[in-house]
Amino acid sequence: MDIWEVIVIFISLALLIVLALRGFSIIIIAPLASLVVILFTGMPILGTLQDSYMAGFVSFAGRFYLIFLFASMFGKFMEDSGAAKKIALSIMKVTGKAKKLNVILAIVLISAVLTYGGVSVFVAIFAIMPIARPLFKELDIPWTLFVGVFFFGTATFTMTMLPGTPAIQNIIPTQYFGTTTMAAPLVGIVAAITVILFNIYYLKRQLKKAEERGEGYGVEDDDVEEEKEDSKQLPPIWLSLLPPIFLLIVLNIMKLDVVYTLILSVVFCMPVFWKYIDSQIKTLNQGAVNTVLPIVNTSADVGYGTVIAATAGFAVLSGALASLPGSPLISLYGATTLLAGVTGSASGGLGIAMEVLGEQYLALGVAPEALHRIASIAAGGFDALPHNGAVITALAIAGLTHRKAYKHIFFTTVVGPVIAAVPAIILAIMIY
Repeated sequence: MDIWEVIVIFISLALLIVLALRGFSIIIIAPLASLVVILFTGMPILGTLQDSYMAGFVSFAGRFYLIFLFASMFGKFMEDSGAAKKIALSIMKVTGKAKKLNVILAIVLISAVLTYGGVSVFVAIFAIMPIARPLFKELDIPWTLFVGVFFFGTATFTMTMLPGTPAIQNIIPTQYFGTTTMAAPLVGIVAAITVILFNIYYLKRQLKKAEERGEGYGVEDDDVEEEKEDSKQLPPIWLSLLPPIFLLIVLNIMKLDVVYTLILSVVFCMPVFWKYIDSQIKTLNQGAVNTVLPIVNTSADVGYGTVIAATAGFAVLSGALASLPGSPLISLYGATTLLAGVTGSASGGLGIAMEVLGEQYLALGVAPEALHRIASIAAGGFDALPHNGAVITALAIAGLTHRKAYKHIFFTTVVGPVIAAVPAIILAIMIY
């Protein structure tokens, strides 16, 4: 019976992936997949939906809504003021655009600076793509590489590895382990260096293969023009960088609670960007509205994961992972990355892992800092499977399909982080 429930878990995961690829929202898919699990495992339908699914949904939303809210407002100020665009253009001027690899690495750097400075993936892509597209066309770089390049910069080392990053995946463990965003810095830096080296090697190899095949930009009927200065005045680069620097200092040096940090960062943006934003009220309102979809999507994921966690099949899987030989950090990585893969969400999978397993691993006596960093690294990897919401959104915005471009996302955002986890876990075991 327990083995059957393990099979049911993977059936529900297959359903998630298929429906996500067909364009259905995770808000619809998550309860539907939960219902499949409930029906095929014999759990009470209404009781499980109310007591397990909604309990997980409400628990995550209650714990992280304010973080999502003020982070979204901050990102909206960076977007509406033109600060995000100014940072991107300034980096491009420094790196130049003479060589294909230079352009690719510049886009990675722009993506990394924006997201490490607190700008969300969904804001960053709108700031970066108008700059990247004409450059890819001018240098005849395959446009299918763009999404791999973009996610390399936004969803690998700046999301889960580098100490101090304000990404939600680095904040969630602080709420369970009593750690800070600077937890296990050396472990995170080693993972970051590993994934950067791997992904640069991968992208360089793909460029070489494309040249050998005679493959170029490859977008037909594309009338993209060079990025031009519009009538909107952009803030100077030093002013554009002030709010992200302020956020990082308050969060990591002053070590203020993340909610207070984000509130202060939003307030700080108001006078700094006063002359560059037409309506601050509109920016605040839109930032608040932009919170709804990410928090509901992630909470829906967590609700589904909570239903999974209530099955005997999950007990079998988690028991198998817990019995892996060696340090508990290995099993924590395995459980977290499995949940991130099942939900197609780094924050969703991490949220489930922390809710279900956090106290259990703390009780084992492992250093909280090590637990924090390994759990965070584990969240980024299998989360980027084809049903991931950010993957689907980015492909749609870039005008690409899974068939044409997902391969590059898979190697830079799944394979790279999984490889990077190996030295990180070894180092964490040695140090902690």
